[in-house]
Amino acid sequence: MKDRDRYQRQMILPGFGLATQEKLLAAKVLIVGMGGLGCPALQYLVGAGVGYIGIMDADKISLSNLHRQLLFTESEIGLLKVSQAAAKMRLLNTDVTIETYPFRIDQSNALAIISKYDLVIDATDNFPAKYLINDACSILKKPFVFGAVSRYEGQVSVFNLDKSNKGISYRDLFPEAPKQGEVPSCAEAGVIGVLPGIIGAMQAAESIKIITGIGTPLYGRLYHYNLLLGQGFEIEISANEKFFEMNETVFLENSYEENEDEMDIPEITVSEFIRMRALPEVYVLDVRERHEYPSIDFSDAQIPMSELQAKMHEIPEKEICIICHQGIRSVYAAQQISKKRNLKVYSVKGGLTAYFK
Repeated sequence: MKDRDRYQRQMILPGFGLATQEKLLAAKVLIVGMGGLGCPALQYLVGAGVGYIGIMDADKISLSNLHRQLLFTESEIGLLKVSQAAAKMRLLNTDVTIETYPFRIDQSNALAIISKYDLVIDATDNFPAKYLINDACSILKKPFVFGAVSRYEGQVSVFNLDKSNKGISYRDLFPEAPKQGEVPSCAEAGVIGVLPGIIGAMQAAESIKIITGIGTPLYGRLYHYNLLLGQGFEIEISANEKFFEMNETVFLENSYEENEDEMDIPEITVSEFIRMRALPEVYVLDVRERHEYPSIDFSDAQIPMSELQAKMHEIPEKEICIICHQGIRSVYAAQQISKKRNLKVYSVKGGLTAYFK
């Protein structure tokens, strides 16, 4: 240890001390995702002195990141997140080695990379990545620190901490991924900027607890935090009685891709939409949830994605132009309508965001 003064405030804690600090310096942590969750988790782990940290993300910094990813600045827009994050963290703490992976996690690299680390922090924003990370960690018997945020609420838990073959995993909480469009992404639903900071810091705290053995990790417990109420509650998670052990063969043959079997839907530009909506044979359908802002006066009906299956019969025998907030749910809605009703369906590319621009 180069400089004990750096860690003095945590080393004087009851039950911590030099031996515990040395556990942190010897630890290896992988953070998958350098966004709203990954940035604060990284900063606190580097500050705490975790000796070796891998960061994985293929994305570049964008303006829309900056309200919650405070590690980055406007001057860095367009640059790789992992490169900029690593450079700053090396300036913060020379005790820590940062390894960068400027690509997405997938079945071809997950097992080899995760095997190098003691635990994995899931800072991703999509379900396929979470299932893939969980399954790889299940095979390798590596702890998996889960985090998720949406709107004003966030969740944290720890999976695969028990190294037995029946340890609690992410699939015990969510056995199957939701169908496309059922759960809106942060781009669709929104998120208050401070929330990922809170949840990401909690993920760092859980990681420190696992590494050092202090406290009781959130294993078998899902902590749910509501920012608007300033309150949280826990849900107990039990191992699935119909447990099926994940193995490398199943992992490599499994599908973790979205939209694999979905049909292609024609996407129209805003200009094309404006022209088409004036035609009497075209029906404009808004598939946003009823509380979403702004309200519009040019749709023929609003049937939210959450109600679409039950109200499919209400859609008339016309050409259908579907619009949502960002042009994501509209594609999923169009796929469902095409399968059930065999109508000519279009999705407005970029949704209302593009329309109002």
